[in-house]
Amino acid sequence: MFAGMYMSDPKHIHIAILDLYEGVANQGMRCIRELLTQYAEINQLRIEWDEFDVRSKQELPDLSYDLYISSGGPGSPLDSEGSEWENKYFNWLRSVEDYNTGDRHLIKKNVLFICHSFQLACRYFKVAQVTQRRSTAFGVFPVHMLETGHEEPVFDGLQDPFYAVDSRDYQVVQPDTQRIRSMGGAVLAIEKERPHIPLERAIMAIRFNENMIGTQFHPEADASGMSLYLQRDDRRQVVIDNHGFEKWQSMIEQLNDPDKIRYTYSHIIPNFLKHSINNLVEVEA
Repeated sequence: MFAGMYMSDPKHIHIAILDLYEGVANQGMRCIRELLTQYAEINQLRIEWDEFDVRSKQELPDLSYDLYISSGGPGSPLDSEGSEWENKYFNWLRSVEDYNTGDRHLIKKNVLFICHSFQLACRYFKVAQVTQRRSTAFGVFPVHMLETGHEEPVFDGLQDPFYAVDSRDYQVVQPDTQRIRSMGGAVLAIEKERPHIPLERAIMAIRFNENMIGTQFHPEADASGMSLYLQRDDRRQVVIDNHGFEKWQSMIEQLNDPDKIRYTYSHIIPNFLKHSINNLVEVEA
């Protein structure tokens, strides 16, 4: 005999998207919605989601959702320390962590942290330093997997290095690997490995524990949509003014390379969804 704990309908998935964009126009939320829609159609699932405006309206989801995706966002991940919205965000994160701890709940809650959320999670878990970069990282960059990255289910099928959209003024450095290991996690990827240059490279992905993973880059960035967006006259001029024409031209070329951003887009979040949804139905002998 098997006694189990099942979802009422394993083909009906409820997802909470935590929106940290603070009302600023962005491509991230559009890309996340489209990825969820595509995944549902391909896998014949009914996926429903609710969006929570974390920073402007201090909205946070409860624990009734099957999994959670926490977005990128503008501004400093340091200046929000002690703010009301960040305290509520960390309280929510603590509640998910408590839910997943121990054997009380067989079905755990998986969380994906993207960019700004990843930096906040690093502060929350006290696993690394979050610092301001000397210059903005903006463009398409190679991400180098560590050995642990090759074993990570969410990175399954990726090339090494793989390419990702990066847009940030802050970085995660000086990981406390002992603390990360004690949590059941691992550093998965770094900005760029330069063994012969004594320059610390930023952390690009961490598995915090069995149920929580984060990336510094934007795995949701979709190549065609981002390319069209950056070719709009207003966006084109903003990028050129801030980063130069060559950076804009390089980004358009790399977005249209099928082996780069399209490959990352089609693997990381779909892998996260697959891994999370497969874990939603557990059987206890």
